[in-house]
Amino acid sequence: MLKGVHQKLEPQQTPAFFVRGASPFSRMVFFCALSITMMAIDARLNYLSQIRQGFIAALHPLEMVAKAPSNWVRDVNRYFSAHNQLVQENYALKQQAFEHRVRLQRLSTIEAENTHLRSLLNGDIPIQPKAILGEISHTGRDPFSLVVVVNRGSQHNVKAGQAVADSKGVIGQITRVFPFSSEVTLITDKELSIPIQIERNQLRAIAFGEGNNTLDIPYLPANVDIKVGDKLVTSGIDGIYPAGLAVAKVTKILQNPESPFAKIISTPVAEVSNHLQLLILELPQVKEPPLITKPVEAENKPVVEKKSADTSAAASAQPSSQTAAFKNKAKPNAPN
Repeated sequence: MLKGVHQKLEPQQTPAFFVRGASPFSRMVFFCALSITMMAIDARLNYLSQIRQGFIAALHPLEMVAKAPSNWVRDVNRYFSAHNQLVQENYALKQQAFEHRVRLQRLSTIEAENTHLRSLLNGDIPIQPKAILGEISHTGRDPFSLVVVVNRGSQHNVKAGQAVADSKGVIGQITRVFPFSSEVTLITDKELSIPIQIERNQLRAIAFGEGNNTLDIPYLPANVDIKVGDKLVTSGIDGIYPAGLAVAKVTKILQNPESPFAKIISTPVAEVSNHLQLLILELPQVKEPPLITKPVEAENKPVVEKKSADTSAAASAQPSSQTAAFKNKAKPNAPN
């Protein structure tokens, strides 16, 4: 009986869903052959190019999303590594641009006074002084004083009395210095004056601020050779402002028949309200001539010779003067 049951169960030992089919090696050989055949046909007929392009276009967004983290890390590293270098280059280029503009302001004056400047400078004083680039932090709190505050002070080698200019012309002068800031009094302030000269005819004068964004040139005769539109530049005779920097332009000339002087009003060319950057120019350094000392023996010898020479000259001159006096006295008694 057990044998019959066993015989009945034998056909059901291997169910249909456990049938594996071909062996793995056979399947691998089949798919490899199929792949090689398709690659050969594609290389020959090129019929899969459109399909490949379609797959590439479909997978491009996924590729960008997958690369986004690495691209973000790379861009952040590049930004922080190049930021400091770009800031330094930008600072240097701004300072260089300001220095070049200041040099261009002085070009016409240097051409007009080329021979005179060569004799004065004599190769000791540079035509373009060194400068410190600064920015305007804020304006002064006193409404009656025209003052701006810059972000450069004694820690940046700024000293009181230094001239301040921008890309257009002279702004003013350093009047107070703090460790990390300085006060600049504008040339239009009533307490400030600046030696100027007319660029057209080199006429020198002194301009005084009037407090309302204008300059006045007083004590000039009514027939002075000044015209509306003349450019005023620094004369450089005060030892503070380098010669040739643009200051203002003559905008109005008023003449009063009862006064021998003309009222000449000019407007500054600097644009303090339009930008923040400015240049603090170094004070020109004038070299003192060296003292010449002589030995004691060399000094005494010429003095003795000079005394003897003076004595002999006086002795020789005394008889001649007496003879002349004697002749003058005797002349009236001479016979006619």
